[in-house]
Amino acid sequence: MGGARNAPLLICYYFVFPFRPDYCVAGCNGGKIKRKRMLQQVEIEKKFTVTRLPEKLEQYPVRLIEQAYLNIDPVIRVRRQDDEYYMTYKGSGLFAREEYNLPLNEQSYRNLRSKAEGNVIAKRRYLIPCRDGKHMVELDVFEAPFAPLVIAEVEFETEEEAEQYIPEEWFAEEVTYDPQYHNSNLSRRQFS
Repeated sequence: MGGARNAPLLICYYFVFPFRPDYCVAGCNGGKIKRKRMLQQVEIEKKFTVTRLPEKLEQYPVRLIEQAYLNIDPVIRVRRQDDEYYMTYKGSGLFAREEYNLPLNEQSYRNLRSKAEGNVIAKRRYLIPCRDGKHMVELDVFEAPFAPLVIAEVEFETEEEAEQYIPEEWFAEEVTYDPQYHNSNLSRRQFS
C-alpha cells in the first residue's frame, strides 16, 4: 500500500506584545522561540525640494534603494537597500512618527514586493554631510517614472533640533508637510 507521505506542517508565527511594542516573538514549530528587539525609533525629518545638485555628487557615498508599499495607511513598506532587506511600519504623521524596521531575507523581500500595490520606487540615495557638521542630508535622486524628481531629507534626534535647523543653500522649498512628497503617496501616482 504505497500511500503518499505526509509532509510535516510548518507553522511560523510573529507576535508583537501590545504592552511592549518594541519586542516581538518569532519562530517556527520545531525551532526555538526567539525574542527579538525590533529596530524602533521615532523618525523626525524635514523634506526639501532641491534647486541644484551639489557639486561633485559622485564623491559622496550612495545607496541603491528599491521599495514597494503593501499599505499606505498605516504605511507598510518593503525595501531593498544595496544588499539589505527590510519591512517597515510607519505610524501617522508628516514631521515626526513611529517607525519599526524588521529585517528580511531576499526571498521574503521579493515575495512581499510582488504583493505590493502601485509603483515600485527606485532611487539613488546620496549621503551628504550638512554644513552644521551634525546632520546628514539624504539626497534621493529618483529613477523613472519619477525622474527628474530629487528630494532632500534631514533626520533629527528631537523636534526642537529640527525646528532650529537652517536648510542647506542648495535646498529649495520645504515640503515636510506636503503629503504628495511622501514616498507612500508617490507609489500611488498615476503615469500616462
